[in-house]
Amino acid sequence: MEIKRDIYLNRIISYMWDGQVKVITGIRRCGKSYLLRNIFKQYLLNQGVTEDHILSYELDLAKDIQYRNPLELAKAVREQVEDQPERYYLFVDEIQMADMVPNPYNLDGKKITFYDALNDLKSLPNLDIYVTGSNSRMLSSDILTEFRGRSDEIRIHPLRFAEYYAAVGGDKAEAFENYAFFGGMPLILSRPDDTAKMNYLKSLFSEVYLKDIVERKKIKREDVLAAALDLLCSSIGSLTNPNNIANALNSRQKRAGENTVAANTVASYIGHLLDAYLFEECRRYDVKGKDYFDYPNKYYCDDVGLRNARTGFRQQEMTHIMENILYNELRVRGCEVDIGIVYCTEKNKKGQSAQVAREIDFIASRGGKRTYIQSAYALDTDGKVSAENRPLSMTGDAFPKIIVRHDIRKRWYDNNGVLNIGILDFLLDDSLV
Repeated sequence: MEIKRDIYLNRIISYMWDGQVKVITGIRRCGKSYLLRNIFKQYLLNQGVTEDHILSYELDLAKDIQYRNPLELAKAVREQVEDQPERYYLFVDEIQMADMVPNPYNLDGKKITFYDALNDLKSLPNLDIYVTGSNSRMLSSDILTEFRGRSDEIRIHPLRFAEYYAAVGGDKAEAFENYAFFGGMPLILSRPDDTAKMNYLKSLFSEVYLKDIVERKKIKREDVLAAALDLLCSSIGSLTNPNNIANALNSRQKRAGENTVAANTVASYIGHLLDAYLFEECRRYDVKGKDYFDYPNKYYCDDVGLRNARTGFRQQEMTHIMENILYNELRVRGCEVDIGIVYCTEKNKKGQSAQVAREIDFIASRGGKRTYIQSAYALDTDGKVSAENRPLSMTGDAFPKIIVRHDIRKRWYDNNGVLNIGILDFLLDDSLV
C-alpha cells in the first residue's frame, strides 16, 4: 500500500540547496525515514539524479556501523564528493546512533561529535544534507537544538485524515470513524485486524516512547510519568496545568508526606512528553488584549490512536477526539494554533451584568492570516448554536470564522458570514486555512 505524503515532500523540495542541514523531526514511528529514503529519494531519481549520487547511511544498521564514528563518515563522504563537478545528496538516518570520539588533534578531552562532522560537510558546495533521528539516546528536538541557526526543520506528524483516506479509500464516513479510533500511525494500515492494531498502539507506549524518555532523561519516578501521561490522555480538550495534575495524582493515589508528587516534577515530566513530540501545548490568547495567559492550557496528543490506546480505548468522547484531530490538522497545515479568549457582557443569576470569558477553540495563524475555528460535534438546539457563535462575534475583526461540525455534510454560511462545514469536508479541503 502506497502512502503519499506530498505536503512534507513539497516542504523538503522547497529547502533543497539552501546551504542548511535539513532535519526531519517528529514522533517516533510516524514515517520520518520512509519520507526521506523512499518518497524523497524517488523524487530525486525521477528528476534525473543517479543512484550513486545519493549517499545514504543508516546508522541503526550493522552495515553502516563504522560510520557511527563521525570522522569515518566525514572521510567517506569527502572522498566521494569533494572536488567533483556533480551535485550529491547525503541522507543520514538515525543520527542519534552516532558516537562521540576523541579529537586526535586536541588533547584537552573535548570530543568530536556528529554535529561537528555534518557542519564540516555542510561547507561542501556540491552537497545537500538531510538527517533524521529520535530514540532514547537523543530525541528529535535535541537534534534540532544542536543545529540551531544552521538547519531547517521539516516537522512531520502521523497521517492526517486526507493521507489516511487516500490510502484506504471506500466510504468517507466509515474511514473517519476508523481514523478517529485507531489514528494515523502509518503501520496501522498494515495490521490485519482491530486486535493487532490495538496491540501495536499500546506497545508503542510501553516498548518505545516511555522507555525512550526514562532512559534519555534518567527518570526516577516512572510511576509518576506514566500517571501524568494517563491524565493528559484523559483530558485532551480540557484546560489543565501541572499543579492540577499533581493534585489529582496525590488525591487519586492517596499520596502523602514524602510520597507526594510535586507540581514542578509533573511540569518537568510534561516537558519530556512535549519534547518527544507525544503532545503539544496549546496556550490561551486574549484576542483583544493581545496577550497570553500563563495557565491553564490544553494539551493535544500527536495521534488520537495513541491517545485512545493509552486510555484502553474506553474514553471515546467524539467531541474531544474531533477537537484533537482538528488541532493536529491545523498544525500539519503549518499553522500556529492558540485558544482564543474573548470577554462578553452577560447577566448573572441575580440579573447583574458581568464580564464573562468565552472560548474560541482555535485561532489558526499562518503568514499574517488568522482564522477563528470552533469545533462542534452537533448543534441541534438554538442554545448550542448561540454558544458557538457568540465568541466569534466578539473578536472585533474581520478574519474568517469557521464552525466545523460532525452533524452536517454540505457547507453553508450563516447571516454573519460564519462558515458552517462538516468535519470530513474540512479535513479534505486544504484551501480553507
